Amino acid sequence: MKKILPLALAIAAPALFSQSAFAEFDYFKTDGSFKRFSVSAGWLHAAPQGDPSPMKNTTAIKDGTVTNNGSVKVETVKDIIDPNQSQEILDSVNEVLDILPAGTDLSNVEGLGDVSGTSEIYGFESFSSASGTGLKSDTTDTVGMLFNYHIDDKWSVELKAGLPPKVDILGKGKVYAPLSGKVKAGGAAAEILPEFAVKDNILITDLEQGNGVASSARAWLPAAEVHYQFGTSGVDKFRPYVGAGLMYAYFNDIDLNSGIRSDLEKAGHQIQNLKDGKAGAALEDVKSSSNMKVDVEADSAFAPIITVGATYDFNDKWFGVGSLSYAKLGSTTTITVKNDKGEELIRSSNDLDIDPFISYVGIGYRF
Repeated sequence: MKKILPLALAIAAPALFSQSAFAEFDYFKTDGSFKRFSVSAGWLHAAPQGDPSPMKNTTAIKDGTVTNNGSVKVETVKDIIDPNQSQEILDSVNEVLDILPAGTDLSNVEGLGDVSGTSEIYGFESFSSASGTGLKSDTTDTVGMLFNYHIDDKWSVELKAGLPPKVDILGKGKVYAPLSGKVKAGGAAAEILPEFAVKDNILITDLEQGNGVASSARAWLPAAEVHYQFGTSGVDKFRPYVGAGLMYAYFNDIDLNSGIRSDLEKAGHQIQNLKDGKAGAALEDVKSSSNMKVDVEADSAFAPIITVGATYDFNDKWFGVGSLSYAKLGSTTTITVKNDKGEELIRSSNDLDIDPFISYVGIGYRF
């Protein structure tokens, strides 16, 4: 809140005092027939128009990273063998793996010892979610307030604000990591097993869990505008107006869906296991040696805003007002997963296209 009022005043000040060079014009005093100030309160409804955009993801595992496989079951390996490789390689690998029971730990095979070998990993360094998978802002309602300084009967400067509402951020689709790589058997198996390719789409999280609400945030959206009003005060009761200005968006109190938070912690353990040389543990969702911390942030932003509206005078002091505004507003949401040492394991960002239509209906008073 401390950031918002100074920013709103900084936006409005040039418009308020742009004519201060004209010393003979007293801005704040009139003969009483013309009211310099007005304030109104009412219902404010914001309806975002943007569509979900793909989430951009990076992890601490660079393409080409070679890691030990460690403890891994036969069935886990068979599930990720890439079928798009030579039939000769597929036959050789399956022939050996089919000899062993599905639950056999390849790091401790009876009579052979550790044959799990190593994996060269690709696909985790940088990947995007599928088109249409991402986040979007939901509609919201709150109490709005308009503060106007009337330069003259036509021109005015308006500060638009509202009680900061909790806004739901809706999730769409599922996020997968495209694992690919090459496996080399270890120990005695290295002599009989050729290098083979593996491939799988690893589910990171379902953004639609929890009734589709991926997160929520407190939204502070003050705006400053310059208005031109048609008609004449004291003559026309109904006076349309148009306006343009800037909106400032600030988000705090961000609360991530507990299911998504749990999924991201699990994904952090997978990346940590890969860093620790335990690729098998990563594939089998074994908890790593570290605890995970998930943080969510949303960038602040300025946006142009345009408005059409009208006032209706009940008398020289009281009036009704209604308006419709559009702001070209966007914000970037960033989710990070870090380990106990503060090392960043996962970073996921989403460009949130909010682009809201903002409707307002209220009652005002001039003084």
